[in-house]
Amino acid sequence: MEGSVVRLPEIIALKKKYKAYLYLDEAHSIGAVGPTGRGVTELYNVNPSDVDVMMGTFTKSFGAAGGYIAGKKELVDYLRSHSHSAVYATAMSPPVTEQIIRAMKCIMGKDKSTEGIRRIQKLAENTRYFRARLKEMGFIIYGNDDSPVVPILLYMPGKVVAFAREMLERKIGVVVVGFPATPITEARARFCLSAAHTRAMLNQVLHHMNEVGDHLCLKFSRLKYSSCPNLHDDTDFELPS
Repeated sequence: MEGSVVRLPEIIALKKKYKAYLYLDEAHSIGAVGPTGRGVTELYNVNPSDVDVMMGTFTKSFGAAGGYIAGKKELVDYLRSHSHSAVYATAMSPPVTEQIIRAMKCIMGKDKSTEGIRRIQKLAENTRYFRARLKEMGFIIYGNDDSPVVPILLYMPGKVVAFAREMLERKIGVVVVGFPATPITEARARFCLSAAHTRAMLNQVLHHMNEVGDHLCLKFSRLKYSSCPNLHDDTDFELPS
């Protein structure tokens, strides 16, 4: 809901200090975050064995159904024999299983193509571009710059429906979320980016977002963002011709 990424190295340090167990939810990050899509552990370059329980879903990056729990063999064996969702559930269907295997091979490059890594890089590019443009326009957004989940703060409950209707009139479907799913003063619209989105698609959405933001007075940010952030540390600010 927040588009945030946990500060995993610090959490692992606390875990080791206080001898706790660590459970990591990678539902929105596996297959999408990190240089090769391996999730938050790869993003921060930490050892996955430092995480006791890793949970993820197969419904997002893998386009299938179900999910997984990963950990030490003792943990997985215990869950298989004691978890109600494992003991009383039916087995995953062969087509769903094959879809997951094929998606994993694509992401890992084991299908002898570069399509998986291309999509991961494209998603990262789309994420950074979309977030940067929204900030330049004056919207307040939550989350980490690497997160493809982009929440835009609408704040006022009365503007949630108005925003959804304005965007729908422009042939753009958006997901709006309000109380009780969020605090009553933090209503928002949530965008989930995809590697399939082209730059033209993103620009079209951004164009309409700019208009609707002005019409409904949704640009609450007082910060000013440069359109050329890569020049912040330079001494020569002349743009190339």
